[in-house]
Amino acid sequence: MSVPLNPRSVWLRLAGIGAFWTLVGLAFASQFYLSSSLLGRTVSWVEAISYSLGDWYVWALLSAPIVWLARRFPPESPRRLRTVAVHLVAALLCAWLYVVLRSLVGVLHAQILDEPVSFSEVFQPLLVKTYPFNLLVYGVILSASHAIGYYRKYHERTVHALELEKHLTEARLQSLLRQLKPHFLFNTLNGIASLMHRDVDAADRMLVRLSELLRITMHHPGRALTSLRDEFAFIEKYLEIERIRFRDRLSVTIEVSPEVLDCDVPSLILQPLVENAIRHGIEPQPSAGRLVLQAHRTANDLVLVVRDNGPGFPLTGPAREGIGLANTRARLTELYGARHHFTLTNHPDGGLEARIVLPA
Repeated sequence: MSVPLNPRSVWLRLAGIGAFWTLVGLAFASQFYLSSSLLGRTVSWVEAISYSLGDWYVWALLSAPIVWLARRFPPESPRRLRTVAVHLVAALLCAWLYVVLRSLVGVLHAQILDEPVSFSEVFQPLLVKTYPFNLLVYGVILSASHAIGYYRKYHERTVHALELEKHLTEARLQSLLRQLKPHFLFNTLNGIASLMHRDVDAADRMLVRLSELLRITMHHPGRALTSLRDEFAFIEKYLEIERIRFRDRLSVTIEVSPEVLDCDVPSLILQPLVENAIRHGIEPQPSAGRLVLQAHRTANDLVLVVRDNGPGFPLTGPAREGIGLANTRARLTELYGARHHFTLTNHPDGGLEARIVLPA
């Protein structure tokens, strides 16, 4: 399916080609004027420019079929002998055709100056003087066309590779996000099941809150990033469920700087950290649990902190990360690479602190 050409882009391209050949003509006009002056021959700027532009505007016309031949018979063609033969014949023909066209321009130019000359008077000396140089010009145009073609192919492949990488990253993130959603759903259902035989009313309220949370999740567009405002709105709904389950044993403190609420963060990035803090920090201890959520900005970074007052990491042996934390670490790596920091450390006042530092 052919794509229709935009008239404006066509005119811009033609103007660019014309400007290029004009610059080439002016450069050779300067060389012609200076060399004539050094040799003691009087040549005006108007004569130098008109003569030089006459040369290179002819090549501007001939460059169109040369570029077409370069694309039609590229050097990587499997039939290389045919390609070489085609360009050799085309070079000889273009070199001769340039002499013919330039002779016609010379005759016309002479008539304008009221100094008429015959076609043969212009053609014969021009053929002798310029024919070998014309072959060289053909080779330069051919090489430039191939170079531009190779650059375009390289650029297209680079863009295509970046698009593939982007789609692959999005697919990985969607897979991780889909893995995360049923994980916290099953954990919440387990919490409801544990209350079912002890406090039916509390389990019923948890089911209502869970349905509201699932409604939000179902309408979630599945984007990799969301605003911090929406992220905290989701966490508030999740914490409502946990407050019903723990009653007075859970207190939550949220400290968020207003200027960071519109910052983009990975979707559902706080939920596994909050769930991990409740499950491993607050739930095992009989005393009241405290959960602190913080979000603030440093110089160029957004800092997210989730801290509990539980036992923290064991002093001996490495800590094992579950699905939620491993999922969080993988998503951050996919989105930010080395431009983020995610640490889990024991806080000096007790408990575990999860800290995420992202480019703001």
